[in-house]
Amino acid sequence: MIRISGLRHGVLDILSLLVPAGNTAVIGPNGSGKTTLLRLLAGMEEPVQGSITIGGEPGGTLTVGWVHEFPGRNALFSRVRDEIASPLQFRHLECDEILKKVEEISGLLGISPLLDREPESLSGGEQVLVALATAMVSNPGILVLDEWDSHLDAHTTAVLQEHLHRTGVRWKVQCTQDMDLAASADTVLFLSGGQVLACGPPGEVFSEHLGSCWYPPSWRWREWSSSLTGQR
Repeated sequence: MIRISGLRHGVLDILSLLVPAGNTAVIGPNGSGKTTLLRLLAGMEEPVQGSITIGGEPGGTLTVGWVHEFPGRNALFSRVRDEIASPLQFRHLECDEILKKVEEISGLLGISPLLDREPESLSGGEQVLVALATAMVSNPGILVLDEWDSHLDAHTTAVLQEHLHRTGVRWKVQCTQDMDLAASADTVLFLSGGQVLACGPPGEVFSEHLGSCWYPPSWRWREWSSSLTGQR
């Protein structure tokens, strides 16, 4: 369980919030504090006031996998293979183990052909895939994704979302502007003006926003199609 108590930090003002383990989508208008919350969960910032615990441990104590919208800007190495391996190298794992883990995660995400490429030569979508592999290769305690899907097509996003659902990472928190992607999460957290408007299962949260821009387009299409056929 992610537990937030008396949090005041930047625009965020969250008195009390409990978020279950699983895949959580954070949505809301620009400036609502989404990225700030993700940075706090990842331990990249310390709360000015209040506390955040993840599984009973203070935020920042878990191993974190982090992916943001422009991952190519943070590449450290000249080969994709070395970039993905970097979290394991920093932990001083044996070379054979590093090689095995890099091959496994690259195969899972379908990026094995990219391993000997230079990160700057990749497309935006390919850079996100490499960043996701780098974040997942060390089996982090929490995976934090800040608008990671912005440069991916719908098919690639859907495939990766399936991989995320199957991964052993207990907490996955992603900020997205894609309401269909958010609807596939276990929990949706809706922020506005730094406060929590809603937090719960997708059906519960989105039912309050029928007809608005926050309602998943695929749900709207499904309901429209059902109305034409008279089926519910």
